[in-house]
Amino acid sequence: MKLEDMKIISIDDNENNLFLIEAFCNDMGLNIKSFSEPLDALLHVLNNPVDMILIDYMMPQLNGLDFIKEFRKNNTKVPIIMITAANDQDIHNDAFQAGANDFLNKPVNATLFKARVLNLLNLYKNTLLIEDKAKLLEEEVVIATKELIEREHETLSILGKTAEYKDPETASHVSRVAHYSKMLAREYGLSPKEQDIIYYASPFHDLGKVGIEDDILLKPGRLDKEEFDVMKTHAHIGYEILKDSKSEYLQAGATIAINHHEKYDGSGYPKGLKGEDIHIYGRIVAVVDVFDALTSHRPYKKAWTFEDALNLLIEEKGKHFDPKVVELFVENIDEVKNIYNSFQEEN
Repeated sequence: MKLEDMKIISIDDNENNLFLIEAFCNDMGLNIKSFSEPLDALLHVLNNPVDMILIDYMMPQLNGLDFIKEFRKNNTKVPIIMITAANDQDIHNDAFQAGANDFLNKPVNATLFKARVLNLLNLYKNTLLIEDKAKLLEEEVVIATKELIEREHETLSILGKTAEYKDPETASHVSRVAHYSKMLAREYGLSPKEQDIIYYASPFHDLGKVGIEDDILLKPGRLDKEEFDVMKTHAHIGYEILKDSKSEYLQAGATIAINHHEKYDGSGYPKGLKGEDIHIYGRIVAVVDVFDALTSHRPYKKAWTFEDALNLLIEEKGKHFDPKVVELFVENIDEVKNIYNSFQEEN
């Protein structure tokens, strides 16, 4: 901002004084607008941008002190110089308390006027520049942070698909589990941040299957006990892969991996945790993972109906599943159906 572009307002009920101040400002190449009526001036400065106010002390209708007080209710930064013939310290003190930045005594000395006006204008201009830079920096930080988060989310989405290349489950299964989980986290009362975390972390629930031998993982028939014992290690494998990450999303993924096969009655694996000792992320993913597996078509099985899958969830309340999570899932079945229909495999 150039000094000549800054808007100066001069207020005085004496036309001669206004003319003198205008002459000084014009000589300095400054942009000035004069008012002989303080009420008109107040209306103007309250509705238009200004960069400095030069105001007389003694005026009819509205004196300089009251003008400053009214203006300062909305603007505390624009510099104000009070011009007065009264060389009274009490007046100066009152004006400073009202919000004046400096004083000039009448008759106004041209050299002193120019020095003080330029000093305050430059200080104000520098203040605006600093604020603009701070605002610009803040905006740049917000943009950079958003881009960083978007890149992290993209990376998480890609990594979340890793297990698909060994597991017969599908990309749509992973997407549905993520959306079901976020919905349940919201209904359970978890914070928006936690809803976001479980959305991006839930696809890692079966990441540990990358460590399971193909002849077990891809076996078309039922696993025997020894094979199932090997299969169960995927929960621990997934946890070990993710647990040391500094990413809160991957840490949550580790929590989900180690918890999502635990059962509410303590009969699950790998630790046999019970009730609320199982992390809420694990309790949520346990419900949605089983439900989606039941309602999904696989080469080795037909998809269950929604009614049959819901009945199983209800039957397993308090046994396999957290009763509250199941209730919330059932109560939001319309949203479940929308998610299910939105993420289907391409033929």
